[in-house]
Amino acid sequence: MTTSCAPAADVPVELRTLTDGGQAASEVAGEIARFLNDARESLDLALYDVRLESDAGALVLASLLAAHQRGVRVRLLFDVDHPGPIPVPPPPETRPEAIEALPVETRGVAGVPDLMHHKFCVRDGRDVWTGSMNWTEDSWTRQENVVIRVLGSAPIGFAFTLAFDELWEKGTVEGTGTVEPRPVELDSGIELRPWFTPGHGDALSHRVAKAIGRARRRVRIASPVLTAGPILGTLAEVVNERRCEVRGVLDQTQSDDVLRQWARNEASAWKTPLFEAIVTRGAFSAKRSTPWSPDGVQDFMHAKAVVCDDVSFVGSFNFSRSGERNAENVLELRDAATADALARYVDRVSALYPPSTPPHGRRQEGSAGAAKSTP
Repeated sequence: MTTSCAPAADVPVELRTLTDGGQAASEVAGEIARFLNDARESLDLALYDVRLESDAGALVLASLLAAHQRGVRVRLLFDVDHPGPIPVPPPPETRPEAIEALPVETRGVAGVPDLMHHKFCVRDGRDVWTGSMNWTEDSWTRQENVVIRVLGSAPIGFAFTLAFDELWEKGTVEGTGTVEPRPVELDSGIELRPWFTPGHGDALSHRVAKAIGRARRRVRIASPVLTAGPILGTLAEVVNERRCEVRGVLDQTQSDDVLRQWARNEASAWKTPLFEAIVTRGAFSAKRSTPWSPDGVQDFMHAKAVVCDDVSFVGSFNFSRSGERNAENVLELRDAATADALARYVDRVSALYPPSTPPHGRRQEGSAGAAKSTP
């Protein structure tokens, strides 16, 4: 599904949503390739997981190499795996040696102390492709994902370029994401506000929570997990007081991993009853995805979006405590058309899966094959 949320504007905002089995890899790869093919000066790519060995991936790789050959400066940031517990989200399978062998500028970013979890590309400093979608075959075909493209906006492109340059220069996550979340109004009347973490991680969670608390018609949420304290607390209030209709979809497998960690960690145990209230009293569904393994299918419910009346939050951010500390990005949009399109998408995906069950009864489940996680 591709939606132009501002079809008459000089600066269009385009929404692209993916479902498990809903599109071919070649279709998505072709869209990426067309975006890359229009570059004339620069391509700055920050990709948590990028694997282009498949036939569809080869189309994207060919576009990157063609851009380099015609004189476009191509810079590629990628996450470098590090020792320690496997996080939520599951780790990337990017092969650093394959990336570094490319004839373009590359930089591995060490996950210190957390992940370089972006999935964005800035073209010619003015066009931005971002969202939840990694550049892998499973991401294109087996996962729910949301992509948003902002075309022709120098202020938005500049903000993302600043965030990119911080990571490029430091080579680590710590101390990045400091770009101020300044609002940008497009000619269409849409207001955008780009957020970056970890520099503004706490502020972003409070911003989302505040929007949820103000909603009077609807709240829609798609996120693999929900662990950010401000968001959990406000959601619990909203569903308990029945202020508005709350619907959403999670990833059951990854949420279970988090709940098991909370059960072992007294510092996080207070979150469990809030989560239980949310999934019990709100209308939440959950996808029972395949537990992570190095060679297994990656079919996670991977979309990351929140809709509060006519305000939307879309990006790479999992609405989690870990997300606050990762290098992430979110676009906050004030636009009814975007919010309507995202709300319809969340409802459509939610209808595909069974209700999310409360945590009691699942805390002691075996975790063989499941990813370790951090809340």
